Amino acid sequence: MVDKTRQLAIDPACESAVAALEDDPFCRSICVGYRETSRRRAALAEYFNYSIQEGSTIGRCVHLADPRLGVAVWLLPQSVEVKVRSRTNKRAFLESALTAEGCRNYYQVVEFMSAKSKSLVDHCSWYLSIIAVDPAVQGRGLGRKLLESTIAEADRCSATCYLETFTPRSISFYNRLGFEIRGRFAEPTTSAEYVLTEREPFARVLVVAEGTGRER
Repeated sequence: MVDKTRQLAIDPACESAVAALEDDPFCRSICVGYRETSRRRAALAEYFNYSIQEGSTIGRCVHLADPRLGVAVWLLPQSVEVKVRSRTNKRAFLESALTAEGCRNYYQVVEFMSAKSKSLVDHCSWYLSIIAVDPAVQGRGLGRKLLESTIAEADRCSATCYLETFTPRSISFYNRLGFEIRGRFAEPTTSAEYVLTEREPFARVLVVAEGTGRER
């Protein structure tokens, strides 16, 4: 049975997530088979919508004050029963929303990345699955606003956080939030390199005042 979250109204942040991430190697790989841009974006919006609902159920989902402009989705450690149910629901969703090749790419990428993260990251870590800010308002500190509340919660729980990114220019942003590079890997399905970064609890977060070079 397909998870009922797919039947919910589209989340307001999905359009921004598509605009921000449609050229990401992972997103391109799971949308393969859709030649028309509009159809590819629609499939990606469905994927983000499902992921947002998944984060709301088994993790954390944070929107900006204007929910249309951005979203962060975290997945938190769960019981074996919840994990199995989540995987079953997601497989049904993916098989209905993506092409057969796109679905196959999804699992190849995820399995490769999961194998790498298991050797580097504690299984109780909090995983930042998605962060997206509308390209029209990037550079205004909104990415930090999306993450800081959940990072603070993770600190209170003494939980390590980690994420994976195919975007090299985002590394400095994550560094400023206390994430440190744990590995760089060439992912074979996308033919692209990604970076795994990790943030220890209570890490020292540096906030550089714009134009002053001072910490505060």
